[in-house]
Amino acid sequence: MAWVLKMDEVIESGLVHDFDASLSGIGQELGAGAYSMSDVLALPIFKQEDSSLPLDGETKHPPFQYVMCAATSPAVKLHDETLTYLNQGQSYEIRMLDNRKMGDMPEITGKLVKSIIRVVFHDRRLQYTEHQQLEGWKWNRPGDRLLDLDIPMSVGIIDTRTNPSQLNAVEFLWDPAKRTSAFIQVHCISTEFTPRKHGGEKGVPFRIQVDTFKQNENGEYTDHLHSASCQIKVFKPKGADRKQKTDREKMEKRTAHEKEKYQPSYDTTILTE
Repeated sequence: MAWVLKMDEVIESGLVHDFDASLSGIGQELGAGAYSMSDVLALPIFKQEDSSLPLDGETKHPPFQYVMCAATSPAVKLHDETLTYLNQGQSYEIRMLDNRKMGDMPEITGKLVKSIIRVVFHDRRLQYTEHQQLEGWKWNRPGDRLLDLDIPMSVGIIDTRTNPSQLNAVEFLWDPAKRTSAFIQVHCISTEFTPRKHGGEKGVPFRIQVDTFKQNENGEYTDHLHSASCQIKVFKPKGADRKQKTDREKMEKRTAHEKEKYQPSYDTTILTE
């Protein structure tokens, strides 16, 4: 199996699709010990979503939940996907949570799973030229990676690997029964992939995507279990904080009626299927 999934295959297989109706965030800050999904699902935003969920017993229950500890923008309309601003090179925690119900996937109980975290392009136009875009970035930034794991900060991750030919991906093993947090650093900024036009630049959005696999009968981690992602923009250091502040100030100037059309800013970002 290829070390990293091609973006087109991911799109076509439906692993990343229609984020508009998905969960948009958590309504309150998760404490350091909040690794039980029953606690997370009891938060107010999940309760609000319950009424819109299908009532038949066939509802797909994702085996895992990934939560990035970075606030979502308040300037996103209600039914749009969340957008999260990150600072270049800063370490951000992604909590890897076991979301299985009793009896779900017994074959992975007591076993390790493998996750691959990648930073990829959000725009389909850039997805089609991803290889050329990344090669161009590599040429301009020799020796740098687009994505790194902050291993000293991370908890519960085992056998971490980075491939010199895949600068936008990191992989590791983890035990769903134990507390696991992967701290990532994104080194590419959104404006590096924007053609320079007169009158300024508008940075392109990226996606943070997590793909998780279990072992096959040969002991290789190739059996796909779950994928989820979220939309991000990456700024030069401190730039994400300034952008978040600007968005907040813009929202404060809007009328109460206008504010109703926008989602609140959540302290954490849920990666959605």
